Amino acid sequence: MDTGDSSATARQLLDIVNGSWMSQAAYVAAHLAIPDQLGDGAKSSEELARATGAHPPSLRRLMRALVTIGLCREQRDGSYELTPMGSLLRADVVDSLRSWTLYWGGPQWSIWGNLLHSVMTGENATKLITGIEAFDRLEADPEAAAVFNRAMVELTRLDSATVARAYDFSAMKRIVDVGGGYGELLAAILRANPATRGVLFDRPHAIENGRRHLATAEVTDRCEFVEGDFFDSIPGGADAYVLKSVIHDWNDERSKLILQNCGRAMHEHARLLLVERIVPLQLAASAAHRAIARGDLNMLVGLGGQERREDEYRALLSATGLQVKAVLPAGPTFSIIEAIRSR
Repeated sequence: MDTGDSSATARQLLDIVNGSWMSQAAYVAAHLAIPDQLGDGAKSSEELARATGAHPPSLRRLMRALVTIGLCREQRDGSYELTPMGSLLRADVVDSLRSWTLYWGGPQWSIWGNLLHSVMTGENATKLITGIEAFDRLEADPEAAAVFNRAMVELTRLDSATVARAYDFSAMKRIVDVGGGYGELLAAILRANPATRGVLFDRPHAIENGRRHLATAEVTDRCEFVEGDFFDSIPGGADAYVLKSVIHDWNDERSKLILQNCGRAMHEHARLLLVERIVPLQLAASAAHRAIARGDLNMLVGLGGQERREDEYRALLSATGLQVKAVLPAGPTFSIIEAIRSR
């Protein structure tokens, strides 16, 4: 490797190692609601400092940083305006990613700082940092639960319409969205299938706001809302049980318990649909594979779960009396694993 190649490679590595600054800059902008302040037009850093209570010279430095990562543009008069990407950090836009940015740059930030602990022990770092498991914390902290559930809505929204199109739900009269949060995926499925009814099943912290979210989606007339714990039982009588990004949250032992409860709830002809990322047999240096690896490490450090290969999902399902019938692509990110009760 010549000197020029070595220097370019070193700079590429530095971009990776130093990249966390961009996440924090976006987080601070979202936390201070700067994109919302700029929603009605350009403002100077001094105006933004007065509106947010920030230190004016320091806020100007943040604004310059936001320009370099494409979230703002600096005008000739020194004021700042939002770019289309920066607008996604506003709270009031349809495709907002503000809550995910607040979640990733806030509560998840300190968790990721303990990745070494998780790699060395196999334990998630959430309990190490907070003294309580992640999902138990959501029950105890309504504000944290709201940020988390809104973040899940934002991520699910990116893929919900694609998932709803990727599988034929048209013949299904009743669908249970297991651990569905505020019901973003369920709303997409019901909108695409006007004859279908849905059940949103989750813990109380999600169901309360799920009612409001599905009312906004104008599908509550075809919805039931059931509070519960999928480690205890799951509502019966449905034609399909959909679990999006649920099984990856848990280790094999806990995942098997969820799947066993699904199997008990399913009638003979019912379908179980796992919507998950599937880890390829061999990873490469690509954006798609980085997303899978990031998600996998996030599960390790945050929850103690994992992303899995197709054969690993097949083994989990087989061990709980379920049989894979098909694996369907659902866009560039997710797959749908269709399973039935073993005969």
